[in-house]
Amino acid sequence: MKLFSSLVALVALSLSQVVPAAAEADDGPDLPSRISRLTIGYVLNDDGSFTETREIAVKALKETAVKSVKHSSVTFSTSIQKAEVLRAYTQKADGRTLDAPKANLQVEANSGQGQNAPAFSDLTTLSVVFPDVEIGDTVVFSYKITASEPIFPNHFSAQNYFPKTVAYDDVRIRIDAPAQLWTQHQARSLTEVTDTVANGRHVLEWTYANPNPIKNLRKNYSAYDIEQEPGFAFSTFRDHAQIAAAYGARAIPKAAPTERVQKLAAEIVGNRTNPREITKALYEWVATNITYAGNCIGIGAVVPRDLDVVLDNRMGDCKDHATLLQALLAAKGIDSTQALVNSGSAYRLPKIPLVSMVNHVINYIPAFDLYLDSTSNSTPFGILPFEDADKPVLWVQGVRDGSKTPADQIGLNEQTMKTTLNVRDDGSASGEVTVTLKGRYAADVRSRMKPLQKEIEAELVKNMFKEMGYVATGTFDKDDPAGLGDTYRYGAKFDVAKLVQYPGVGAFAINPLIFNEAPIWHYVAGALQNDNEAHEEACSNGRSIEEYKLVLPKKMQVLGAPENMKVVNDFLTYEATSVRKGNVLTVRRVLDDRTRGNLCSQQIADEYRKFANQVLPNLKAQVVFR
Repeated sequence: MKLFSSLVALVALSLSQVVPAAAEADDGPDLPSRISRLTIGYVLNDDGSFTETREIAVKALKETAVKSVKHSSVTFSTSIQKAEVLRAYTQKADGRTLDAPKANLQVEANSGQGQNAPAFSDLTTLSVVFPDVEIGDTVVFSYKITASEPIFPNHFSAQNYFPKTVAYDDVRIRIDAPAQLWTQHQARSLTEVTDTVANGRHVLEWTYANPNPIKNLRKNYSAYDIEQEPGFAFSTFRDHAQIAAAYGARAIPKAAPTERVQKLAAEIVGNRTNPREITKALYEWVATNITYAGNCIGIGAVVPRDLDVVLDNRMGDCKDHATLLQALLAAKGIDSTQALVNSGSAYRLPKIPLVSMVNHVINYIPAFDLYLDSTSNSTPFGILPFEDADKPVLWVQGVRDGSKTPADQIGLNEQTMKTTLNVRDDGSASGEVTVTLKGRYAADVRSRMKPLQKEIEAELVKNMFKEMGYVATGTFDKDDPAGLGDTYRYGAKFDVAKLVQYPGVGAFAINPLIFNEAPIWHYVAGALQNDNEAHEEACSNGRSIEEYKLVLPKKMQVLGAPENMKVVNDFLTYEATSVRKGNVLTVRRVLDDRTRGNLCSQQIADEYRKFANQVLPNLKAQVVFR
């Protein structure tokens, strides 16, 4: 779970649950569906509790949309909320109305045994299946959520955005709040209907329509700024620091080291005395011993569980991980704070402070200027999971404006792949490939190797070549994937029938023969894939080295081979060399990506595409022979 997302996103962004993916525009006005009507209403109480009502009407315009619009759902917290379906029906194209029968309403709940509250989630999903939906019909879903208790005492925040690629015919938003409640709001491309204060209530109303959506050319959503889309944001928080303080008010007391935690910390640390080594040991224990699970919502979405519960179950969500690690560090005299971050595609904090935009909790150790995320059981000490990196961060204690998690350091990520291939006179070949990795590349591969079963490993080489259309035998070996090391090695030995069509005249490309984390072609293909993109993208740096030694048949005459090449710009270098001595051809390729930061502008993406177009012919070049 990502902090808060389970409740706040469900309430504030519930449009995503009732609008089918098919509602996305595909080619201008040629839409699979359109949102004929959307009404959103909030009525707030003095303590931040609220009622929310929504009605959405979606018209199916194509067969591709019929399946997706037939089903809608809303998810809520059983412990502090209740949901009520006001009406669900199909409006036929001929005007008939078909109400969804009670049998079409389904409830999926997480609950504890007997009278016990659920230990790790009280998530309830209320779903409806609409009857007899055909092209030209409209499905209408209306529901009400009553929150008897706010996530944070005396606070509320909500938002909705309306993608420009979706057709909206009529959107109406109304927020009714106590006049004495301090609030702030933002409306983007909406038409204000009213902003009035009367009879002790502050009422805001907007409308919006987008009958002619733009064509959706976007493929890469790795970085997404909702403030670039029409929508609204509403909050009782004055700034983001107040969100962190509200979280900390109930989380910090939970991080006090109990006698059990102190004893556990001593066992984990052993005879270590160096503070950094102590921190590393505690981090690795939590990351590898506490399962990351339990999508707790309700008040549990922002209040960590008691440490005994986490330790007894050896399981917890992000706030449980962060609280336990903070307590263990405190037990050994190491100061730390929890920190809130967005682990999704948002790389900026919105102007209006919203709980849903800081959806994950990690740890920060001031003495080492170090961030840790123990919810990842494969990320080495000193590195953050990619989704946490280079993001605005809110320290729960000692808030400092402008704080950001670090991006990957240049040189952190590296792959070296060495291939030796001996081609025989009949075109068959034997060979060996070794892959060594550093940094995030090593962590990612180590994680994927952990669940690899012995029986699959035994057939791995055979199946890899089979997928490429070859018959092969071979063996695969790897380092032990256990632990959280930042280096890793694996490799394969193989024998392949008819790898090269020889004797005769032909050609073959020089490419990786087994899977690997960072093949050079992947960098190039990724840069060229989104050639119509016009927005920021998530990015990183890395170095990939590929070395090929090809021992060819002595009778084979090489007519052509890849040429040497060097391409350089401000942050990328590609260098390829090809050397032939007798019947041995050695090819070496190095791509060095020195991108700084995890968010790349359109200009950087354009430069990467230019670079990739220069490099691509060299990667496609073949060895021509007879």
